[in-house]
Amino acid sequence: MKPQPFLIVETGQPFPTLRRYGRFPHWIRVAAGLEEAETVVVNVEHGEALPERGDFAATIVTGSAAFVTDRADWSERSADWLRDAAHGGMPLLGICYGHQLLAHALGGQVDYNPAGRESGTIVLELEAPAAADPLFAGLPASFPAHATHLQTVLRAPDGATVLARSAQDNCHAFRWGEQTWGLQFHPEFATHHMRGYVRARADCIARHGGCARSVARDVSAAPLARQLLRRFVRHVRRGSSTH
Repeated sequence: MKPQPFLIVETGQPFPTLRRYGRFPHWIRVAAGLEEAETVVVNVEHGEALPERGDFAATIVTGSAAFVTDRADWSERSADWLRDAAHGGMPLLGICYGHQLLAHALGGQVDYNPAGRESGTIVLELEAPAAADPLFAGLPASFPAHATHLQTVLRAPDGATVLARSAQDNCHAFRWGEQTWGLQFHPEFATHHMRGYVRARADCIARHGGCARSVARDVSAAPLARQLLRRFVRHVRRGSSTH
């Protein structure tokens, strides 16, 4: 029997200078090892309606330049759908905006990070519970990841387990229940995506006391962070094969 596809909820577009590499769903598919035929993309930012959950193995929510705190209609509708999906036990993975949207949907707090903008290749520090987590188990205690964000999850949802942090962000990853994950960092980013974002956000980085040239120079590969997308796909496929 043909496996169910993954739903990718598209919440925004890459910075214009990076669109030659495709849209976020393409970046995610490549990093996750999914064929185009194994995914369905719904562009909620452009008003497309979210489908029935039962037709999909799992849902991945992309990043966006939007802000969860703006409470846009499309974002709040997506939050309602994701809340129902999480409570229904559907495997969910939110990236950056998707991470924040999941936290908001489940009762957490999202706002501007008091530590300012986080950009570039950062060091992800795993919390103790990550050792027993289906996605993070077996990974080193710290490893590089790519990040670019102003807002963050200030308080994870009640009942959530925080899995990772960085020097600037205390909630870089969380799991809620058995099947819902949020990742503030970008596992789908390759080094050219990250350098492109640093260049595009140079003015904002400077306003927050950083130097975009130095940040871009320090961008390095983040293969372990990238691995998390394939780990999520494997976790979902294993779960569906036992049902």
